[in-house]
Amino acid sequence: MPSQTAAAKDLKQAHSHEHHFWPLTLGALGVVYGDIGTSPIYAFKEAVTAAAGLHGTTVTTVDASIIAPAVLGILSLIIWTLLLLVTGKYVFLVLRADLNGEGGTFALMSLAQRVAGRSKQVMLILGIVGTCFLYGDAAITPALSVISAIEGMNVISPTFGKFVLPLSIVILVLLFAVQSYGTARMASYFGPIIVVWFIALGGIGIVWILKEPGVLAAFNPYYGVAFFVNHGLIGMTALGLVFLAVTGAEALYADMGHFGRKPIQAAWLAVVLPALTLNYLGQGAAVLSNPEAIENPFFLMYPPWALWPMVLLSTVATVIASQAVITGAYSVTRQAIQLGLLPRFSVLHTSKDVAGQIYLPRVNWVLLVVVLLLVVIFKSSSALTAAYGIAVTATMITTSIMAFFVAWRLWGWSLWQSAGLFAPLLALEMVFFSANIMKIFEGAWVPLVIAGSLMIIMLTWARGTSVLNTQSRRQDTSLAWLVGKLEQKPPHRVNGTAVFLTATPNAAPSALLHNLKHNHMLHERNIIITIRTAEVPRVPSSEVVKIEKISDSFIGVALTYGFMETPSVERGLQLCRKKGLNIDSASTSFFLSRRVLRPASKSKMPFWQDQLFIWLAGSAEDATSYFQIPSDRVVEIGTQINV
Repeated sequence: MPSQTAAAKDLKQAHSHEHHFWPLTLGALGVVYGDIGTSPIYAFKEAVTAAAGLHGTTVTTVDASIIAPAVLGILSLIIWTLLLLVTGKYVFLVLRADLNGEGGTFALMSLAQRVAGRSKQVMLILGIVGTCFLYGDAAITPALSVISAIEGMNVISPTFGKFVLPLSIVILVLLFAVQSYGTARMASYFGPIIVVWFIALGGIGIVWILKEPGVLAAFNPYYGVAFFVNHGLIGMTALGLVFLAVTGAEALYADMGHFGRKPIQAAWLAVVLPALTLNYLGQGAAVLSNPEAIENPFFLMYPPWALWPMVLLSTVATVIASQAVITGAYSVTRQAIQLGLLPRFSVLHTSKDVAGQIYLPRVNWVLLVVVLLLVVIFKSSSALTAAYGIAVTATMITTSIMAFFVAWRLWGWSLWQSAGLFAPLLALEMVFFSANIMKIFEGAWVPLVIAGSLMIIMLTWARGTSVLNTQSRRQDTSLAWLVGKLEQKPPHRVNGTAVFLTATPNAAPSALLHNLKHNHMLHERNIIITIRTAEVPRVPSSEVVKIEKISDSFIGVALTYGFMETPSVERGLQLCRKKGLNIDSASTSFFLSRRVLRPASKSKMPFWQDQLFIWLAGSAEDATSYFQIPSDRVVEIGTQINV
């Protein structure tokens, strides 16, 4: 019977996806492909400039005989990188690794941990590393994308150059300022706008390819390999910039739960890949026809009358791309909190209809500060490109390693099949990573600092929580033993229901013990609630609540939520009513234990890590707000614990 129910559910879901296929495909274009779709604004220019050794050179002196080999070599590398890493790896391989329909680094980590055996901890570290570098991407993408679009004004007139930086800052501040209002309404326009964007990319590309059809030779991988092999350090530098063409590829997998695998695949194969390829070839054709166009080949492809519309369209497209990575940072942070890798942050829902529409104030403003710092420090898109690639390559490497384990252990592929497919991809990504790490002093240090700082925070929180739980367990009292004692010698009873939260269902909550110790009374009915995080993105409503009767006056309730959900005690109590446990919030008191942490004389962590953990714990969102408990019914009891 369970298998039939699951099959019926899968069939219903399949019909639903089929019915909404085209709207989902349009939505995927607007959200998933905004980042990679705006890469043509800067990727080709930066790569060819480095390949031809033109940094610091006046473009009017560029000779066609110098630029031609660089153009064909870079175009070939870009095209085959799109085909191998994005199409081959993500579209056809990684998108198969779904966890109940969801994707992303943590979903892949959970799948890999199931089959990793002794390497389970390694998968956790890889998941943390990949996630931390995603934050670097989330900080750099808005800064680079918006500046590169506004720089199009320089093509219209050099006098506009002085407005690029202040205008970019204004747009970015406004973008982050409106996050608290939600993007549900605006998101409906993202898809159509990005469709227009891709039509503009592909259309102008066709025009220039017809003028210079020789550029189609770039489909021959020989040009790319020959350029890389024959140009030594310059080839390596250019390769790092070629990788800018695939930044945003992780979004294909991360957003799978929102749109489904088939709509994402269809959008890439039918629209995005052809448009990007045509545009890159068009830029190459424009530079081959007029070498001076290397100054800004993307905007110089368009006729003068189309420049202002394209600057406006590219600005809107880059804002949409930035919105996608900002929203992604919120989602990843919530997942990290649920998995116990970060302290609780305030999570606000900005839509009543869309569960994924959330806003995290602390993440939003920290991200804005970092983005503005990047704009002020680097000042131009060319300078920022040096900081970009390493974040994406590091994330891709962790994805490849975890996907290898999933293919080998979960999909049932042989070791040689799995290695034969993922080893070449991993080797290619390692080459890209090496090319990007060479720019560490030019800007690659930025994502390393961001990711390194976040890794220290996550590992400290995970370790500190483990130490704290160990300390707490030493002081735990068995719930069954306590209930037995209370039945033998009942304390004074008061009317109503008391709810106690605990992390350990078999142990008596410290708030209950302190209430008995100081108030010498017990409510008529006592609910012991445990909130758990499952290793799946979402838990069906029918499986959230489990009720166990401990005694006539004690009931145990386990609430289980997925790592992509925000736990809610209020919602849990509503689900309890459907299972026969009627709890009226108006006549219920919620007892919470507020722990004050003190450094122990002999801590299991280094002094700095101990202090960092205590500070993180103190900055965490209070349980009342985070677990959505009615604040006017909460009683907090303080306890001190040495860690």
